[in-house]
Amino acid sequence: MNPDSIHIVAVLGAGTMGNGIAHVFARSGYRVILRDTEKRFLDRALETISKNLDREIRKGAVSNAEKEPILRRIDPVIDIDAISAADFLVEAVPEQIELKRKLLGEADRILGPQAIIATNTSSISITMLAAATKRPDRCIGMHFMNPVPVMPLVEVIRALQTSAGTFETTMKVCEKLQKKPVAVTDSPGFVSNRVLMPLINEAAFCVMEGVAAPESVDAVMKLGMNHPMGPLELADFIGLDVCLDIMEVLFSGFGDSKFRPCPLLKKMVSAGWLGKKSGRGFYTYSGQ
Repeated sequence: MNPDSIHIVAVLGAGTMGNGIAHVFARSGYRVILRDTEKRFLDRALETISKNLDREIRKGAVSNAEKEPILRRIDPVIDIDAISAADFLVEAVPEQIELKRKLLGEADRILGPQAIIATNTSSISITMLAAATKRPDRCIGMHFMNPVPVMPLVEVIRALQTSAGTFETTMKVCEKLQKKPVAVTDSPGFVSNRVLMPLINEAAFCVMEGVAAPESVDAVMKLGMNHPMGPLELADFIGLDVCLDIMEVLFSGFGDSKFRPCPLLKKMVSAGWLGKKSGRGFYTYSGQ
């Protein structure tokens, strides 16, 4: 598919990643169909996009005059059949294999035959997800970083079945979004989370084993390794449930004990201590 023939983009999921993805596509001139299961999720997403556009206006990245046209290009919908007009789809629902496979199968049924299906999964096999559709050659991984409007990287992951045309089109779409696409082979966690999540996991082991408090672990990594954010602060920002899901995928995918999720991480998720979004993780947050 010629990337210039892509005009309408569907985004499945209006959460943190989904609203960010909708934001960057709309900002780049695409019409966006943003789909979620309830109106409150869509309302919250549009409110977030509006606030993030205001932030970009203050920084001079977007003009005041551009804000309303960008927002008008986003069409929030609940009915999944509304995505049928899309030329390109990005799935951004929670990191659960069966949920993703189910939704990608539904999208495959609804979309036109030329549409490309991308998944924003952060760790799950693209090859496995592509097999849930009848167009595996038109499926690809498109892993954005959070916060999407700010972070330039997109990992572009080819499934075993992905065609060269699908890959090339997706790389060019990333460039039109003013992102920096990096080609990655389909492997659990890809590059970003295969490297990052074991770091977070090992930091959690340091806390569990009494080596150091969370503040001390993070201070060592910030002051000694020049990281802008400590691994446990970052884990709270990402969501401890998301970190655990990815560690489980790595552990299952590689069968290697070095990817064993930290028991403390599992216990905190069981307690509902998910990080910043729940008000408590390795740190406590007010006003959540």
